[in-house]
Amino acid sequence: MYDTIIIGAGPAGLTASLYALRFRLQVLVVDKMPAGGYLHFIDHLENYPGFPGGIAGPDLAERIIQQVQSYDFNFKQAEVSAITASGPGQGGWQVRMGTESLMSKTVIIATGSEPQRLGIPGETELTGHGVSYCAICDAPFFKNKEVVVVGGGNTALEEALYLTGFASKVTLVHRRGAFRGDAVLQEKVERNKKIELILNANCEQIIGQNAVQAARIREGNSAPRDIACQGVFIFVGMRPSTGFIQNLLKKNEFGYIITDEVCATGAPGVFACGDCVQVPLRQVITACGKGAVAAYAVRKFLESMDNGEKAVSA
Repeated sequence: MYDTIIIGAGPAGLTASLYALRFRLQVLVVDKMPAGGYLHFIDHLENYPGFPGGIAGPDLAERIIQQVQSYDFNFKQAEVSAITASGPGQGGWQVRMGTESLMSKTVIIATGSEPQRLGIPGETELTGHGVSYCAICDAPFFKNKEVVVVGGGNTALEEALYLTGFASKVTLVHRRGAFRGDAVLQEKVERNKKIELILNANCEQIIGQNAVQAARIREGNSAPRDIACQGVFIFVGMRPSTGFIQNLLKKNEFGYIITDEVCATGAPGVFACGDCVQVPLRQVITACGKGAVAAYAVRKFLESMDNGEKAVSA
């Protein structure tokens, strides 16, 4: 039986594993993606402390992975399907991955979030055929082509800027009259001659047979019009990767896990941290900070078990 199984190997999960390993706990980290998670999809991270000029997401991931590998880092690439309490008298939790089940005294959920979809005609049918949710992954396929970016937050602005290194033109469509992203990013977007801004507009349909041919948008109350393009990149927010938890833990209306100040979920020995949790700010730095808190809370919980105390949270 492990002391803790950490589900998720992004910034929060890797930081939790680093602290847990330094506490000399028996740790297993599980993720359906390679270690590093969505750090691998961040082109340039400018607001992570200690890196003047910024750092590429994959480079930061590699540094963190090298750090945890200096300890007894045990990583398994697999998708967790369920978490259930162990049988009577056993204590701990059973973590299921396909046909395999592993036992642990505690669990840290750090599964992060995934891109939100628009839910419009053509989106699902053309995903992978011009519709994308990751410019870092797919931008090279659109060299010298025209693309549409939908969204107005930091991710949309960053990805639009990144796409200008490949596409001949980027049309940025946002449903509000002003962007929600950082002022610095807004200034960069407004200065970039490859980017055309269309505000107060919604993307209503993605048109194409076997590949994207156009994006249909509606500006305010005007009639819809089609923008010819070969790609549509959608960045309209994220949704938590918490479906596998079902009704085990308390979540808000959007599916984010509700925790206390030490990342405890209310289920004895189950903690959560990072972008899958209800927090006011979702950034790499805050995910790392909460990962450290979760590992500390696990250690205190295990100590209370050893002392025969009835602990619900750290």
